[in-house]
Amino acid sequence: MKYKSNHNVVYSCKYHVVWCPKYRRKVLLNGVDTRLKELIQKICEEYRIDIIEMEIMPDHVRLLMEADPQFGVHKAISYFVSTAGGAPLAVRKQYIESQKNV
Repeated sequence: MKYKSNHNVVYSCKYHVVWCPKYRRKVLLNGVDTRLKELIQKICEEYRIDIIEMEIMPDHVRLLMEADPQFGVHKAISYFVSTAGGAPLAVRKQYIESQKNV
């Protein structure tokens, strides 16, 4: 097992995180999955979170990651949510329109 350290702690904290769209609707398709994967990778690079495994399915996301315990898994998840929520207005409108047929 490989350990990491920062200034005052040695750790090996791995987190298995799963989240899904409301009602597990299958909306992570047609390029949305690719863009979401890019955003997650960008956030992980920026905040020094190691992605061990990532899988984006049409109705959920599975992420196995390692993060500094002082940073906290809750902060990582909040960054994922706030970035994905920061989609351009045109994308949000398209999403809302597509929900009428679901």
